Amino acid sequence: MLSGRSKSNNQQKPETKPSSPLTDNYQLNETTLREIYSNCLDVVFRPFLVGGKTRATLIYIEGLTNTEEVNDNLLAPLMGEAAVGLSVYGLLENKVHISKVETVKSYADCVEALSVGNPVLLVEGETDGLALGLNKWAARSIEEPTAESGIRGPREGFTETIGVSTSQLRRIIKSPALKIEAIKIGNYTQTQVMIAYIEGLADKTVLEEARQRLKRIQIDGILESNYIEEMIEDNPYSPFPQVKTTERPDTACSAMLEGRIVILTEGSPFVMVVPTTLFSLLQSHEDYYQRFFISTTIRWLRYTFIALSLLLPSLYIAVLTYHQEMVPTALLITMASSRESVPFPALIEALLMEVTFEVLREAGVRLPKQVGAAVSIVGALVIGQAAVQAGIVSAPMVIVVAITGIASFMIPRYVIGIAIRLLRFPIMFLAGTLGLLGIMLGVIMIIIHLCNLRSFGVPYLSTIAPFKGSELKDVAWRAPWWMMDTRPHHTENTNLTRQAPGQKPSPDNNK
Repeated sequence: MLSGRSKSNNQQKPETKPSSPLTDNYQLNETTLREIYSNCLDVVFRPFLVGGKTRATLIYIEGLTNTEEVNDNLLAPLMGEAAVGLSVYGLLENKVHISKVETVKSYADCVEALSVGNPVLLVEGETDGLALGLNKWAARSIEEPTAESGIRGPREGFTETIGVSTSQLRRIIKSPALKIEAIKIGNYTQTQVMIAYIEGLADKTVLEEARQRLKRIQIDGILESNYIEEMIEDNPYSPFPQVKTTERPDTACSAMLEGRIVILTEGSPFVMVVPTTLFSLLQSHEDYYQRFFISTTIRWLRYTFIALSLLLPSLYIAVLTYHQEMVPTALLITMASSRESVPFPALIEALLMEVTFEVLREAGVRLPKQVGAAVSIVGALVIGQAAVQAGIVSAPMVIVVAITGIASFMIPRYVIGIAIRLLRFPIMFLAGTLGLLGIMLGVIMIIIHLCNLRSFGVPYLSTIAPFKGSELKDVAWRAPWWMMDTRPHHTENTNLTRQAPGQKPSPDNNK
């Protein structure tokens, strides 16, 4: 929990007179809003006469408001001859074709409406203003997420528009039990953050904790979901992520059906899932879209290569430096002959190759897609071959680093993959100084850290520590769907039934 974190807020809020209500003085209201938006060339004040006699001003921001709808469905009816004899509210009810109209009672309400693209209408003689639902801005179309692509499954991902993202959740989960709560974070950006969960499935303790942690955030602005992630995680100094992120609506809905909570951030296609565990980060969405024995085989293969990604260079260093007796004689002679001209010990040799490989990998990510993959692959081949021929590194070391790099690509999520890649280096130092004893020490320290880690109060190694045998069917292997009668639970044991029992297909049932 974050009970020890300071709750003080020294941030300066923008001077928009948020506590001042609108008055019945039309001219004062307009003048005040003009002062608030002074030196803002994109804010338009459009004065006109309602029905040819009542003064009014329409305020909107260019680029955020649908000006065509404003002209056709608002200004034309209000300024037309047919408007004579009706009050402003009568005009809105009878002449203006706008589906969403809200009352604004203060300058802060006006600023809030304008900032999301809804124009504000001020009318002479009226104490309140009207916010009209005519927002429209350029948005990215729904595309397949590049970081979580797959062979089978839905091809759509979240976008930066939070309204589109929530509609994607609603399209999958059609029950009114899907609840979506909103909160604004950021004194200047006023970023909309939404909490989505299924009532009756979500853990109430975790849900209330999520609300409190979000409300405690006081910052100038939120530009990406990682801002929030770093402020709500339990242990900010751990290399392991305690918040799961995804671009896939089906993954987010699957998490909510397990009782987890989804946090969406305006302007980011990455949504956060809490609480999370280590094993949920090591699972892929495709595990559930293929036959169970295929998914189980791939999952075991993934676990094996994740261990190799963490320990293979360290094992090579330890065996070559301290435990040569563990290597068969023929292989040891071959390795010794390949290292005859190498001037560095195995630890320095491994560090040179690992750092070079990580640099090439990051360069491939940062470069344009057309050349990034070519640079990383060609660079690794050319540099590796040149280093062997120059006698700087040995051929077995190049093979070990290459296998380690390929193994790291088996990790389905980048955030957990980079944590394992970072931990590889201290374990290599321990292997170079203490041999296999150092590797054992490093692994024990990692396990102790994972046992102490929490995600919103839920143990990070949940299912294994504390042990929950009934939930191993989705950790050690991927059981068929007809066996998953219960959903995983975190701190409450309510509503654990996922499906009716007896779903196993049989020849008698299929007749």
